[in-house]
Amino acid sequence: MGRLDNKVAIITGAGAGQGEAEAYLFAKEGAKVIATDIQYESVQAVVERINEKYPGSATALKQDVSSEEDWEKVVKTSIELYGKVDILVNNAGIAAIKPFNETTVEYWTLAQNINAWSQFVGIKTIVPYMKENRGGSIVNIGSMASERHSAGGFNAYTASKGAIKSLTRAAAVEFAPDQIRINLIQPGPILTNIVSNTLSEKQIEERAQEIPIKRLGVSEEIANVALFLASDDASYITGADHIVDGGLSVK
Repeated sequence: MGRLDNKVAIITGAGAGQGEAEAYLFAKEGAKVIATDIQYESVQAVVERINEKYPGSATALKQDVSSEEDWEKVVKTSIELYGKVDILVNNAGIAAIKPFNETTVEYWTLAQNINAWSQFVGIKTIVPYMKENRGGSIVNIGSMASERHSAGGFNAYTASKGAIKSLTRAAAVEFAPDQIRINLIQPGPILTNIVSNTLSEKQIEERAQEIPIKRLGVSEEIANVALFLASDDASYITGADHIVDGGLSVK
C-alpha cells in the first residue's frame, strides 16, 4: 500500500524541479495527481513519464498560478475527474537576481503574485472543497531565503517567501478546526532550474562549501518532506515550518 492511496493531489509548478519530483513521488505512493505548470509542454512531458510507470495516475493542466480563473478551472477539473481534492502543494515560483535599485515595481509585483499571492488564491479556492471532504493537507513551499540572507539581489524573492511563512501560520490556525492542515517547507540551496539559471557553476560550488553537508540538496529531498506532510503520518502537524537546508540555518 502507498502512503497516499485514494488521495487526490494538485501540485503546481510540476513541469520541472521540485514540482516534478513531488508529482512522481506522489503518484508512486498511490495518489491521483493533477500536475500544473505555466509551461504546458513541460508538465505534459512529466505526466507522460509518470503514466508510463504508473498508468492513469497523473493529469497535466496549464495554469497561471497568479490567475484566480485558472485556479477555479484546476480545482473544478480535479472535482470532475475524481470527486474531491485532498492535497495541494503550492510549489510554483520564480526568482531572479536583481540589485535593489534595479528592481522594478513590475518585477516586484510579479514576484509577489507568482510566489505569494498564488498561494493565497490556491488556499482560498481549495478550502471549501476540503471542508466538504472533511479535511485535507496543504503544503506551501517557501524558502530559507526569508530567514537567512546570504546573497544580495533577491529582495523581491525573499519578501515574497516571507509572506508565505506568515500566510501559512495564519491559515493553519483558521482552518485547523476543519481538519485542514497547512504546513510550510523552507528549502535551503536546492539544485533546481531556478538555481542553475541564476547562479554560475562557481557560485554554486561556493554556495555548497558554506553548507555543513557540503553540497546542495536535490529536488527529491524536498519531495520526501512534502510526501510526509501530505500523508496521514503528519496528521497532528499544522502551522509548522520545516527547514530542509543541510544544516545551513544553524551554522
